[in-house]
Amino acid sequence: MIMMDKVVKRYNELIALDHFSFEAAEGEIIGLLGPNGCGKTTAINCMLSLLAFDSGDIEIFGEKVHPNNNSVKRRIGLVPQELSIFDKLNVYENIDFYCGLYVSDKTKRRRLVEEAIEFVGMDRYRKFIPKKLSGGLKRRLNIACGMAHQPDLLFMDEPTVAVDAQSRNFILEGIRQMKARGKTIVYTTHYLEEAENLCDRMVIMDAGRNIAHGTVEQLQNQISTQERVEVGVITDESDIESQLEALPNAVSVNRKNDNYMIHFEKQENNISNLIKFIESKDLTYTELSSEKATLSDIFLELTGKELRD
Repeated sequence: MIMMDKVVKRYNELIALDHFSFEAAEGEIIGLLGPNGCGKTTAINCMLSLLAFDSGDIEIFGEKVHPNNNSVKRRIGLVPQELSIFDKLNVYENIDFYCGLYVSDKTKRRRLVEEAIEFVGMDRYRKFIPKKLSGGLKRRLNIACGMAHQPDLLFMDEPTVAVDAQSRNFILEGIRQMKARGKTIVYTTHYLEEAENLCDRMVIMDAGRNIAHGTVEQLQNQISTQERVEVGVITDESDIESQLEALPNAVSVNRKNDNYMIHFEKQENNISNLIKFIESKDLTYTELSSEKATLSDIFLELTGKELRD
């Protein structure tokens, strides 16, 4: 569906995209992730022909991208991060306007608008203007405007930002339904747990480059931390942290009150080795849990922990 090969985009001295490559297959949800300023929006705008780029190639549906390729653009939808709805139009009118940009046949457009309203669960709000809607409902209206023409490829830029848990769950379930219908979705978000549960694959960007891509399991194999074990230990020993760090495969140990979070570089007998250590020291542990590295762990190790603007 998308092939982006070694694309370079410069803003004077700033390199926004540095030989960036990206692919999306039909029927998948692919997460485009990265810290602020990494180039995500620039990459999307280049794919949408909203920005010219300096070098490289982009193909959508097997065709070269250019601003006047309307046959390709009709098959693409965009749900922007910023709300793109008209304050003086009601819910129905907003969706009808955006759908009308792609569908001129009034009968077909009326059917598509009704389907979009039903899809986002806004039938009772069809005559409401945006200022009468909650934040979550505005987000759902934003989604309806972007997908009413039933595109084959949909770009969703942080569609759940600043919404309550119920609205987020509703939106995410709707995205899964679109995937079930065969739609391809490029999804950006800063909620990494959301991406981990929703996306088939992830591309992690930084400084305009594709620094890692694959499933969560494939990304886990690209970092040093493979397993995190949290243990609560009652002890008076002052050097317990250094002793835990000496365990096989241990990378680091962080303490919070009586609990210790141990990061291991391999998933080999870490729990059993830890229990043997505790028993050898005649210690008592109050809790013990283990989990593989999360997408958040992967993201922070690959992009760094320093604050971005």
